[in-house]
Amino acid sequence: MGIETHVPDVGEVSISDLPRLLIGADTVVPTLHGPRRYVNFDNAASTPTFKPITEAVMSFLKWYSNVHRGTGFKSQLSSWAFEESRDIVADFVGADLSRQVVIFTMNSTAAINRLARRLPLEEDDVVLTTLMEHHSNELPWRRVGEVHHVGVNEDGTVSKDDFLAKLAHLGSKVKVVAITGASNVTGYINDVDFFAREAHKVGAKIMVDAAQLAPHRAIDVKPNDPECHVDYLVFSAHKMYAPFGVGVLVVDKETFEEGDPGEVGGGMVDMVTLEEAYWSDLPEKEEAGTPDIVGVVALGRAIRLIHAIGWDEIIRHVSELAAYALTELKKIPEVVLYGDTDPANTSTRLGVISFNIVEVPHALVAAILSYEGAIGVRAGCFCAASYVRELLHIGAEQSEECVRATLERDRSRLHGAVRASFGIYNTKDEIDHLLAMVRKIAAGDYHKDYILNKEKGKYTPKDFQFNYGEYFRL
Repeated sequence: MGIETHVPDVGEVSISDLPRLLIGADTVVPTLHGPRRYVNFDNAASTPTFKPITEAVMSFLKWYSNVHRGTGFKSQLSSWAFEESRDIVADFVGADLSRQVVIFTMNSTAAINRLARRLPLEEDDVVLTTLMEHHSNELPWRRVGEVHHVGVNEDGTVSKDDFLAKLAHLGSKVKVVAITGASNVTGYINDVDFFAREAHKVGAKIMVDAAQLAPHRAIDVKPNDPECHVDYLVFSAHKMYAPFGVGVLVVDKETFEEGDPGEVGGGMVDMVTLEEAYWSDLPEKEEAGTPDIVGVVALGRAIRLIHAIGWDEIIRHVSELAAYALTELKKIPEVVLYGDTDPANTSTRLGVISFNIVEVPHALVAAILSYEGAIGVRAGCFCAASYVRELLHIGAEQSEECVRATLERDRSRLHGAVRASFGIYNTKDEIDHLLAMVRKIAAGDYHKDYILNKEKGKYTPKDFQFNYGEYFRL
């Protein structure tokens, strides 16, 4: 596949342009069968980027300077670009900057931790989350309140009945409902309006983890809707084609206006004496030190690219890929799929497919795909261990056995699956390659001399090594 030299402005880009505009589109990697072009189906973990975004970054770097307090032209331009990107982010999620604030953090995890630390929760206040959650929307809440979990249905969707039952039982004790916008394991998209409306009825706030949702669906925090508004929203640039750093926290100003910031340092004070510090206004108050200026600019450009392509085209393309993959995977008897496997429903979910191959450990499947097919996927629990155990129907005894083995430094017995996640640049030909490899693995047609490292829970081919320094040097 040749790469054209002309790189269009984001306003000219269509979804058919993306494969040739992908940075690393023709990257060749070593395999047991010789060099092969790399295929990336690990987009739910992190996405690559495109030439219009990297060109914007390179163009910006000649103007790069620190922001907000410099008098030089470069500092003024950098400050303008940084704040212009903040406005782009606000518009991207429908935020009202007269009442809300966009705070830049390191990533979604950092944003949720910051929010959890800042909310005035008492020890017996309840945070209601779900068994679908990524660990990042689970573990931070354990430190600040009493966490209760909403169960999932047999198909892996969040149980609305259980949610309503827990709200009825806990009532005003529930201060926060923390829920993912879309699952990183099954691709299910949650009905945010429903959960927001019911949370607000008992006086709770709703926090939506949109890390998976933001690259694939339009988001509206609905600041003027008294019932369905989203009180807190987080997402990360590295999952939406701007892997240069930065996460986003969108929050009402009242939450962060009062009290001391969680992190202190330069850039977030109006005045400091030997006795006192006087904090700046938001958002500077919550962005201590030099921010990730380049990451913020890249995110702004990535959002412009997404808008130029259009949500209808993004949803259509990824839905078609997911429908095709599901249709073909279901024809392989040895493949076990999780979540909604109906190809007709892919427009209402993300292009995330988790599966196992009978009698082949998930970690070995991922290794074969990599070492023999040059295909990047992810295997394990995807930082959503409780959810994966539910999907795999892992009982308490099996779970305890797995915990004991892990504590004894044996990760080879961890329960999990293989995840293929599609980006807006992936193609049907790439899925055909994945399907061909899955068929070979299911038939036992793969290299048999893999070595298991029990401590890491990973497989590697015996006597197959490569020097990373031959491919990249700092």
